[in-house]
Amino acid sequence: MKKILHPRPIGPHWLRWLLFGAASFCMGTGITLAVQMVDLKVLPATWGWILAHPANFIMTVLIYSTAVYVLGALTGRLWIGAIPVGAAGLILALVSYFKNAINGTPLNLADFGLAAQAGNVAGLAGDLTPPMDFWQAVILVALCVLLLFLTQPLTVLEGRPRFLTFGISLALAVWLYSAAGAQTIGALLQIDFYNRTDPTEGHSLYGLTLNLWRDYFLKDMTSSAKFMEGEQGGAAYSPAYMQDILTQIDEILQDSHTADMTDTSSTPAPNILFILSESFFDITRLPELSYDKDPVKNFHALKEESISGTFHSHYLGYGTGYIEMSMLYGINSLDIPPSFNLCFLDQEAYERFDSLAEQYTHTGNYRAEMLHGFDNSLYNRTVTYPLLGFENLLFSQDIQNLGFEWSGSCYGGYYLKDSYLFQGMLKRMEDINADGRRAFLYGITMENHQPFDPDKFNYACQIGLTANGFTTEQQDIIRVMLEGITRADQALGKLTDALRESDEPTIVVFFGDHRPNLFMPDQETIYTKLGLSPGNDIPTWSPDQINDLFSTDYLIWANDAALLHGQAGTRRDSSVTALGPQLLKLTGQPISRYWDLLEKVSHVCLSNLSSCFVDGQGNAASSREAANLPSDMEYLLDLRDAVIYDALYGKQYITAAMNEPAGSTLP
Repeated sequence: MKKILHPRPIGPHWLRWLLFGAASFCMGTGITLAVQMVDLKVLPATWGWILAHPANFIMTVLIYSTAVYVLGALTGRLWIGAIPVGAAGLILALVSYFKNAINGTPLNLADFGLAAQAGNVAGLAGDLTPPMDFWQAVILVALCVLLLFLTQPLTVLEGRPRFLTFGISLALAVWLYSAAGAQTIGALLQIDFYNRTDPTEGHSLYGLTLNLWRDYFLKDMTSSAKFMEGEQGGAAYSPAYMQDILTQIDEILQDSHTADMTDTSSTPAPNILFILSESFFDITRLPELSYDKDPVKNFHALKEESISGTFHSHYLGYGTGYIEMSMLYGINSLDIPPSFNLCFLDQEAYERFDSLAEQYTHTGNYRAEMLHGFDNSLYNRTVTYPLLGFENLLFSQDIQNLGFEWSGSCYGGYYLKDSYLFQGMLKRMEDINADGRRAFLYGITMENHQPFDPDKFNYACQIGLTANGFTTEQQDIIRVMLEGITRADQALGKLTDALRESDEPTIVVFFGDHRPNLFMPDQETIYTKLGLSPGNDIPTWSPDQINDLFSTDYLIWANDAALLHGQAGTRRDSSVTALGPQLLKLTGQPISRYWDLLEKVSHVCLSNLSSCFVDGQGNAASSREAANLPSDMEYLLDLRDAVIYDALYGKQYITAAMNEPAGSTLP
């Protein structure tokens, strides 16, 4: 055994040193191929990626082979160094595969913020089984390690050459694994380390490993940074510069303030029930499917007495927690580096601006609470929501402890019923009103959450489905989505019926956070099979297709029509960063400069993604630049970017002033 683990070296030091480097590169190549096999599911697709992007392939090999080289030099045995590096690559690929199975999107750097909740996320996805490609990749890596083990007499390093090799390689690795090194090598290989790309687009272009690597070292951190660096003609960032920005914001806001704000002097302050309905959208919008009854009849009926329209959610199949942060805080993923998670910023970042809830609690007699149909384990809510001004957080068990009357089970499918959650919201509204305060309640439903297994609702479906061209197995999955959306609609109907009987003026804001990414057994989504997208690879979609599938539906309803100020029955597109400002304007709430500015921006931009920009009228373009906005609209977006930069990355020169009404001065 000793001879096997410590073989006698063969050949001179210089030859073994050369073979050591060559073998490291070969091992890095094997790991790269294995990772891409799992990620792309088939070997031909991996070969196609290599041919299409050889520089990206070489850079990925360098990343893995360098790690193998350093660990091999440290231990003196290359095969020992290859084992942890190969295992890390395989685990990374498997995690990305599971994430893709959960919501149809590959692993990106921001997802590492949820690493501590990985078990809970996996639990929400149902049964996750490694694919055959993963085991084939394991075999490939194992064979490469075995080959290194069998040939170790040709590569073993001992004594002074080993320690010298380790020292030099460690120094080079530290340089390569730095922003300067990554960008230098990237420049030589013509790999862009400067311009941000959509995670799915970057994944398709750079591959799993290099896309994560690139995002970590990306120079252009935020969209706001471009403005602050002077690319738009701005002056150097300074107190005087930001004071000038504040003056310009006041001029814009005060010029339009009288005409824009709603007169609410004749209406009482309403309770506000803000409801994020998991994976809800108007399913009748899908082509080729028909139903024997209207599955969203309550939603359709309520639209006639509501403000309603398309809701641009910024996400497809996942992202609930990120949507909440955009909704309540007004920032989005393009405002932060790709290596950051919107729900896991430094805690003080969530206190820079007054949140949407605090627009009501700071200037009115409101109490803000959150109710969630699951537990408290995901998206850092127990940290962020109190920082955003919520006085109480109620999760599934807390809601069940409220003690309101209910008959039957409170669970539907795998989660708390939407109707049960809404009953809890009514109970909390009643208790808060009894204390002489108004309620701002943010409810997050779960009944329609994935997994969409055929037996989720015990194969029950209240609505008859006709889906020509779909197999029986595929129709069973569609019926799960249909049943979940039907139940969400029925819960909404029960809620509004109860509020019609209430004397308390109440506004309900109801929206779907994103569409479900409904995968069929062959791993194609329902949207591809219905001709709404050319495939699962989002970079191949047109801006109009992204705009369509990254959208759901919303409505703003009131149990007293006077609260809508003559807007009942009107249509207007909205989004994750526009719905809050829209509500503030509707209720005539005293509004800070920050939210007042966001309200103006919502008429210019509804969605700004790396691969799609949607203007205020719902028109899609491939980017903000491609939208060809008028100069005044562009400048409005620039002002917003400058405010975000100052608050999140700068010295907060005007952040306190942005939390005051337009025209005011700080004491």
